[in-house]
This record gives sequence, C-alpha cells and structure tokens, in this order.
Amino acid sequence: MTLPARGDVRPAALAGRWYPGAADVLLRAVRSYLDAAPATPAARAIVAPHAGYIYSGPTAGVAWRAASTRCRRVVLVGPAHRVAFHGIALGDYAAFATPLGEVAVDRDACAALEAAGLATWVPEAHVHEHCLEIQLPFLQATLGSVPIVPLLMGRVSHAGARRVLELVVRDDDLLVMSSDLSHYDPYDVARAHDLGTLARIVALEPEALDGHDACGYRGVGAGLALAAERGWTATLLDYRSSGDTAGDKAEVVGYGAVMFA
Repeated sequence: MTLPARGDVRPAALAGRWYPGAADVLLRAVRSYLDAAPATPAARAIVAPHAGYIYSGPTAGVAWRAASTRCRRVVLVGPAHRVAFHGIALGDYAAFATPLGEVAVDRDACAALEAAGLATWVPEAHVHEHCLEIQLPFLQATLGSVPIVPLLMGRVSHAGARRVLELVVRDDDLLVMSSDLSHYDPYDVARAHDLGTLARIVALEPEALDGHDACGYRGVGAGLALAAERGWTATLLDYRSSGDTAGDKAEVVGYGAVMFA
C-alpha cells in the first residue's frame, strides 16, 4: 500500500462504508441529522461520536448543530484506533478528502507543534483512521471551508495532551473532541456507565476518565483541562447508544454530545 505523503491529499477511507459515498446522498443524510437536532448557543468546543452514521449520526448531528459558525478553524482531536505509537500524530496533509470536497489542513499549525516537540508525523496513523474523517462531512455541512488541525492521540500523558491543546487552540477555533463511550456492554449497563462518564465530563474532571469510559479519553481529558483553564462550562446535549439507533441491545456502544461555551 502506498501511503499518502506529507503535503498530499489524504483520500477518504470510509466513504461508501461508514457513511454514504455519493455526495448528494451524504449531504442529505448529514443535513437530516442536523435538522433533527435542537438549536443551541454557539459552542467553543464539542464532544462528538465517531461511529458509522447509522449508529451515531443522530448524536453527532446534535453535537455539530451546536458548533459556532463564527469559528475560523477547527482543531480535531481523536484516538488512534489502528496504529500504536507514542505521542501525538499530526495529520500533516494538504487536505482531507470526503465526497463533499476537500478540507484544508493548517500546515503551519502542524509545523509549530512539531517544532515545539509536541507532535510528530506518523505516516501510517491517519491513513485508515476513522475518528477524524467521520467528523468532516458534518464540518463541511455546518462550517463550509474552514481549515483543520488534525491530531491523533497515541500513548501520551495527560499533561502532554493538555500542553498541545493549550498551544494550538485559539479563541476563534472550534475544538472537536471525537470519542465514543462504553463498548459492547448490555444496554442498561452501558447506559448507567455512560451517564456517569458524561456527568464527569460536564463536571470538567479531566483525570477521571479512562479507556473503559471513552475511547477518546486522552483528547477529551485534555479538552476538559483546557475548558477549566479558560472558564468554559459544559452542557450535556444528547446521549444514545447503538441500542437506540440500530436496535440490538445485547451489546451496545454509547454516544454522547457535549458542548462547551
């Protein structure tokens, strides 16, 4: 497999599988999720899920409906599911492609993080990773052509993740923390677990989360520390699981939408 190089366009890896591959069908789907969500005040940051749209699309729509349309850039933070590495992997491409077009990367921000020794280029990390790509059609439908800073969390300390967000997140950015919640518990067990996790997120308790609570706990924890530092408050907007959206309640995955303002 030929990996896209730094400065190339990273092709869509999930189109036609995790979300519709045809642009018109995809845009209708994303807009239907957004239109079904309640209007909310403009958020400085959101937590949004990253499963296939048939599972997490409704909750993702609620999270993205809260996104501030005044933001100039989006900082995307999520967990590396497929490649193990230490530190934080930059998505240092020219752009990420989806069926709706290309989303430009702020490569100057990537260069600044790398120069500061806070993040690195890991060629394999972003190629098949879903947690950031799944957010992009929602970004395109709500915000248009704003650039992104794409960051994947590997094995990194809470302090290391926090330092990256402190450096990169500007006042006119939207921070998007991509994460699902518990995985493969029975419906009622998952609901109790996830609502407890979401209560800790809303309480801005950055070190109270681990991988059993949320796969994106490192990025979420760093975002909670940033929120506390900057005086943001959190509001739970939505909670569902795959048992609510796809029907099978024997083993579910939880999804939450949280906004910070």
